[in-house]
Amino acid sequence: MSGIAIDSDSSNLSPAQLVREQADMLSAQLSAIREINYPPSSQKTMRVFNPQEAAKLLGISGSTLRGIEEDKFREFRRDERNNRTYSLENLWEVRKILSESGTASKWRKLLPTRSNGEKLQVLCVANFKGGSAKTTSATHLSQYLALQGLRVLVIDLDPQASLSSMFGLQPDLDLEQNATLYAAIRYDDERVPIRSVIRKTYFHNLDLIPANLELMEYEHQTPSAISSGAASGDEIFFRSIHNAVQDVADDYDVVIFDAPPQLGYLTLGALFAATGVLVTVHPAMLDVSSMNQFLNMLADLMQVIEENGGEMDLDFFRYLLTRHNPNDNPQIRCAALLRSLFPDNVLRNAVVESTAIANAGLENKSIYEIERGAVGRQTLERGLESVNAVNNEMFDLIKAAWGRDD
Repeated sequence: MSGIAIDSDSSNLSPAQLVREQADMLSAQLSAIREINYPPSSQKTMRVFNPQEAAKLLGISGSTLRGIEEDKFREFRRDERNNRTYSLENLWEVRKILSESGTASKWRKLLPTRSNGEKLQVLCVANFKGGSAKTTSATHLSQYLALQGLRVLVIDLDPQASLSSMFGLQPDLDLEQNATLYAAIRYDDERVPIRSVIRKTYFHNLDLIPANLELMEYEHQTPSAISSGAASGDEIFFRSIHNAVQDVADDYDVVIFDAPPQLGYLTLGALFAATGVLVTVHPAMLDVSSMNQFLNMLADLMQVIEENGGEMDLDFFRYLLTRHNPNDNPQIRCAALLRSLFPDNVLRNAVVESTAIANAGLENKSIYEIERGAVGRQTLERGLESVNAVNNEMFDLIKAAWGRDD
């Protein structure tokens, strides 16, 4: 049998050795680039907001913001013009100050954390087609909800760890063993409480469980655990993620999974844990055809859960159109097709194709993180308007699931 030739100067290496060598070379280069952008003595940080941006984010007037005395803030900075700047922590403090004031009823929406009787919302962002902006959508949604005053945990379930990279981690260098969700759902004596693998991020009120290739161990070990009976009863394989998340349910309002791009045991567990599913799709016929196969396989997985005694309870199932060019006729037709087929399930808003989002991604940043001036003002505002409209629609679905009418 003839092998597949791979061009290389390392002619004495086997294909596996060659790929390993190139992976090591790329890892070293990525590490060098990261040390330039984020030296070992520093960590990725979130930018601060000027008063106009802060008031807009909070949905209050500039005069209300200015009226809050500086001594109410733990830490406060000013820019080169001696104007206040607001960190994410400062925005959280503003929410608390106003919501606890004598006119608390007027400001109660500023602190929208869930109350007794409102269940934890667990959202699964999924698709197995590359280019659907699944990870970017999960990142933007998690950051938007944190900006709105919710306590958010985002869990990277993709062994490729793109979401972890967006939050400033290089998984092959920054993560020790047993540092992913796998550590909290594995079947042996090395299982640890989920709290031990949760990391604070530079984004206030937003915590992360990162990913790396270690997650693949769960896919490999689960069939054996099923055969041996280790994944049965209350520990049945599709309940493991749900059980782990419930251990920290009181700490968060929303949990968001960035599901892997394949329908395996991790995705199945995330689906069972979910109260809402968001399927990202680029409105092009090839992507829509791929999504058709994804939905068929997704239905099969859901049937497996049901046939094994699992009862799924989804508050919503939605499709999000991503990288949408509203001036592209084929995309317009694909979007119209989806909206005609699923009028109640396709989000009203779409994420438009944006150079602001693309440029931010080149630096492993979200559109919320890029500095003013990094891209053209109108370009940034169009991108933000699109992303905010989608995320606000998702926030409305969450509030509806909580039974709120605001």
